[in-house]
Amino acid sequence: MRAFADLLDGLIYTRSRNAKLKLIVDYLRAVPDPDRGWAMAALTGELDLPGVKPAVIRALIEERVDPVLFRMSRDYVGDTAETVALLWPKPLVVPDAEPLGIAQAVDRLAVLSRSDTPAVLAAMLDRLDADERFALLKMATGALRIGVSARLAKTALAQAFALDVAAVEEVWHGIAPPYAALFDWAEGRGAQPTSTEVPVFRPFMLAHPLEDIRVDLTDYAAEWKWDGIRVQLVHVAGQTRLYSRTGDDITASFPDVARAFATAGVLDGELMVKGDAQGAATEEGGAASFNALQQRLGRKVVSAKMLVEAPAFVRLYDILYDGEEDLRGLPWSERRARLEAFVPRLDAGRFDLSTVIAAEDFTALEGLRAGARDAAIEGVMLKRRDSSYVGGRKTGLWYKWKRDPLTADCVMLYAQRGSGRRSSFYSDYTFGCWSEAGELLPVGKAYSGITDDELKMLDQFVRNNTIARFGPVREVEKTLVLEIAFDSIHASKRHKSGVAMRFPRIARIRTDKPAAEADTVAALKRMIT
Repeated sequence: MRAFADLLDGLIYTRSRNAKLKLIVDYLRAVPDPDRGWAMAALTGELDLPGVKPAVIRALIEERVDPVLFRMSRDYVGDTAETVALLWPKPLVVPDAEPLGIAQAVDRLAVLSRSDTPAVLAAMLDRLDADERFALLKMATGALRIGVSARLAKTALAQAFALDVAAVEEVWHGIAPPYAALFDWAEGRGAQPTSTEVPVFRPFMLAHPLEDIRVDLTDYAAEWKWDGIRVQLVHVAGQTRLYSRTGDDITASFPDVARAFATAGVLDGELMVKGDAQGAATEEGGAASFNALQQRLGRKVVSAKMLVEAPAFVRLYDILYDGEEDLRGLPWSERRARLEAFVPRLDAGRFDLSTVIAAEDFTALEGLRAGARDAAIEGVMLKRRDSSYVGGRKTGLWYKWKRDPLTADCVMLYAQRGSGRRSSFYSDYTFGCWSEAGELLPVGKAYSGITDDELKMLDQFVRNNTIARFGPVREVEKTLVLEIAFDSIHASKRHKSGVAMRFPRIARIRTDKPAAEADTVAALKRMIT
């Protein structure tokens, strides 16, 4: 645990990507199996210890220190693991035991019931220093938040042992932690793992923002960018898997789609649910808003009722494999032809094809994009016709051209402390608009879109204008207007205002505008498409 604690400490205080890579590379070369494998599982979000929950950790610390002190400290620090690690009292009798290794901790915690976990976890914390306690708690809860993506961790593994990162990602999800076969290959003790018999994840091809570029539509094909979640469908050796863009296995959340995909191959598409703009089912089978899809995300068990009320389908973009034939090296135009030939073999109720937009030139495409306010359309994708399918973002191949955001002037209602480097600032803001009865109703929450100077200004406003406190949340005077940008807005029964914003962020601080002139809920409802 000592080496892992030192790694986390270094990663937290290092902003440079290359410096983070070096820290992970050095760790992987120095630490033996299986500790380094479990560390990689933690860094990539693949470690699951179901018995260790935040509520368990809070209960443990509140048994040992004043609960009020803990809550006040947590409010100030902004992170539960760090607060507990610092507050945890030294035991009266220090346990005489060997240093605790990651593998030892994982092996023990992974098999415990929720009722047995607290005592064992407490005994482990008694054996550790503060930074080791922090590392254990972060690892066990899966809430690292240290500026390391799964892609960066896999890149470090590839660099540590002179491997191709694409080859690592190709088999990553087919090998269970602590990745013994992967490290055997990396150090020459075993053969390179293959994906011929396992439905593994392949890295997605991603796009750069278009920004101020104009492209020639003779070189680029245009498609709508649909507002669902990007998925990869894999069927190999009688097994089907659905993967999200980050490589998470979401098959259990969408068993209806998984059952329908029984043709050998690998496809890329947008997962959505059928329905109208409010999420209601339609006979035409059109796509519902993202808000309707959100009801099914993250569920390990999907009820029969939900399968009927929110049937999922995939709008297909690309084909990576046709059977065992790897098509990724072909140009987009040839893959598109193969995809068009593949789609008729699929269940038409679960799969359809994302059509190419018919536009004479870029100017005509601009007009089509400007008029696109379908609830399920997020913008336009531009794909170079001769581009092969390569993982990651490659300049000049694919571009995403999101539609212009909607905006509304809203009044700040509440503020909450942030986490990490923002833990000392009130940086999460709930804002509202006026109801017909003249009441400000919450319509969203945002924390992004502001500079460091604007963050300091808003933090000062919150401190100087607090009228009530609710734990870490402050209610403020209803005087400050924020211009909020958002991608779309949907009807919502879960919110008193009746609306929910998609990707809200702060566009401007409107110190020039009185709160009485902020927008109304009725105006927001007129933006629902």
